[in-house]
Order: sequence, then structure tokens, then C-alpha cells
Amino acid sequence: MSGRPAVGAGVRVAWFNCFAGIAGDMALASLVDAGADLAEIETLLRRVPLGGWAVEAVPVLRGGIAATRVEVTVEDDGVVRTFPAILALLQEAKLPPRVEQRASAVFAALADVEGRLHRRPPAQVHFHEVGGHDAIVDVVGTMAALEVLGVDEIRSSPVSTGTGLVRSQHGLLPNPSPAVLGLLAGAPLTGRDIDVELTTPTGAAILAATATGFGPLPALTIEATGYGAGSRELSDLPNCTQVVLGCRPAESGALETGTGGQPLVLLEANLDDVTGELLSHTLEALLAAGATDAWVTPVVMKKGRPGHVVSVLADLALAPQLRALLAEETGSFGVRTSEVGRFAAERHFEQVEVAGRPVRVKVSPGRAKVEHDDAREVARQEGLPVREVIARAEHAWRLRSTAEPPPGGAS
Repeated sequence: MSGRPAVGAGVRVAWFNCFAGIAGDMALASLVDAGADLAEIETLLRRVPLGGWAVEAVPVLRGGIAATRVEVTVEDDGVVRTFPAILALLQEAKLPPRVEQRASAVFAALADVEGRLHRRPPAQVHFHEVGGHDAIVDVVGTMAALEVLGVDEIRSSPVSTGTGLVRSQHGLLPNPSPAVLGLLAGAPLTGRDIDVELTTPTGAAILAATATGFGPLPALTIEATGYGAGSRELSDLPNCTQVVLGCRPAESGALETGTGGQPLVLLEANLDDVTGELLSHTLEALLAAGATDAWVTPVVMKKGRPGHVVSVLADLALAPQLRALLAEETGSFGVRTSEVGRFAAERHFEQVEVAGRPVRVKVSPGRAKVEHDDAREVARQEGLPVREVIARAEHAWRLRSTAEPPPGGAS
């Protein structure tokens, strides 16, 4: 463990070295071992309306390597939840946007692969092992740890898997499990002759949903490393996942366009045969699936026909599933993709009260904006116009901000 790294200029990258596979608790533990403060992670986790759990970081040795084992204890680990139920938990938690998007993408990947394996729509998938308290803590905790460390991009080595059989709610399954193989289709895998489930579905889903690429350690200025221990000691292999944290210049790496900024993908489809209701539904579905933004632009298409362009902005790791969703919802015969760089202004959330109810305010240099969803909910509960709630929230924020001393000023 090298201590919490200082945030440097450029894009911060976390590279998971899965030489002994990866599980949800191992991913979280590796980030804690690399310097993510467990108290900060817990603070974010406590926003999720899910009681009856505790988490502890324990120093251990795996194959002689100093590592951290994250132990999650729960009062109820047999709860079966649907994919929409877990999404509702995440939305209610009001997590930082990137934490919610990444965690939602992990569970979306799990729902998609389970749906395909059991031949049912993702929304009807019932999570067994990955729907319990411990799995939710592992996934949301890992995404919270990435946010605490300021990680912009996730990459991975080839992923090791074991052999033999593994036990699940459906009985004995081949190792690697069908879910792991489905999640990591297209990624480089390495089989080891070890009768242990080295890579779990939760660990595979974390990589499938967030990793922008698989391969050797990319060119980085190394800032910290960490080792997340598995539950058992192996005779032939240190049972841990290694993470390497580092920084690369914003203009290099995933984007070859030279634009720099946060690497994102832009998906677009031209449509001339859909209704306004279908367009509205498509935007909602894309945003719910983790898109950073989505919008519709009216255009004039060939032969003078009126049409629309649906545009989607998203993390690179979400491109395959969002591309498929866009084509499925609209019936488009094709989707264009291009890599872009986004230069987002620094911002943070503050909270004020209107009629005794909390309303978030997004604050950036020179501007403060009330979160519309919060204002709409307070307006509904109090029987007020939305514009009245927004005006009161802005007024409350201005009063508080002018009353508080500037940073570094006299109190």
C-alpha cells in the first residue's frame, strides 16, 4: 500500500492486473490498498437505502505479498432483487453522477448476460448472488473508490480464470461460468489449471462495464499500487488483484484525434420513420442505461424528407451496449460512432432547503444551478410551481454563500 496518491494533471488511469482473476471484493480491496479512504467510501455507500451491512479492511498476506482483504458482513444476504429494483436503489441514493453511472452500467451488464442465459428480458432478471447486500456493497463501493481516487479511465490486463466446477443458485456450473464468459466476450482470457473460481461474475461485470481496453500496462506516470486479496490462500499463485494508478497526458491514449479532454464516444443514428413518443422513450432508455447525455436534432434527409438524428454521449466502456440499445429501440439499420473529448467545468453539489425539504444545487465557477428533478419533487409535494421552488432554492443558496467566509479568509 503506497498511500493515497496526489491527483496530477492529465487523465487518471486505474489498470487492474488480473493475473489471479478478479472478484467484486478484490477490486474494492485493491483500490483501498492503493489509497482510497474507506471512510469516504462508506460515506457514499451509506447513501444507498440499504441497511444491515458493515465493511472492514484487514491487512493480510497472499503469497508473501502484503495485501488488503475487504470483509463485508451482512444481516440479510439472501435477498433476491430485480434489475429495476437495484437501479431504483442507486437513483434514490443520489450518488455522484459518475458513481451512479458506473454502478448502473455494472448491473446493466449483469442483467443483460443473465437475460441472455435464461432467455428473458433484462428487466425481468432476478439477481441471486449478485443482488444481495454484499454484492451491492462491492459494486457501489468499487465505483465510489474510483471516484475517491479521481480515476477517469479504467483498463485491464488479460483476465485469468480457473477450471473445474463452481456452485451457484442454479447448481454446479463449469468454471469459468457462463456468465463470466458472456460478460468478457471479446476480452483476452487466460485459463489457469487451478480448481478455484478466480474470476466471479461481479468481477467480470466490473471490467465489462468500465474497462476501455485490455492489454499490458499502458504508458503511465505511476502514482500508487494496491493489492486486493481473495478469501483464500493458494499454493501456486498469490490470490489477489493488483491495481496500478497513474496519470497520462490528456492528449494521449484513448483519443487519437488530438482533442484531449475526458475520452467519450458519440453515437448517432439518422431516423425518418419514428414517432415523437418513440424518440422520447429512446432518450429515457439511453439515459437510464448510463449515457452521459442524449438528445434529438431535427434534420432534412435525402429526398427532402424530414427526420431526426438521435445523439448519445457516453463513456467508451458503455459504447457496445448503448449502440445495441439505440438500434433496438429505434429500428435503425446503422449507428455511427466517433471518439470525442469533453472539457467539463469543475463542479460540486451543495444542498439547501425549500419548505423544509432538501434541494441540490450544482455549483461551478461563476454559476449555480438548481437540480430540476429535486425542484420538481418539492413542487409536487408542496403544491408549488416549479419556478417558485427554483427561485427559493437559488435565493437560499445565495444567502448562504454570501454569509460564508471565502476559502482561506478570516472566520
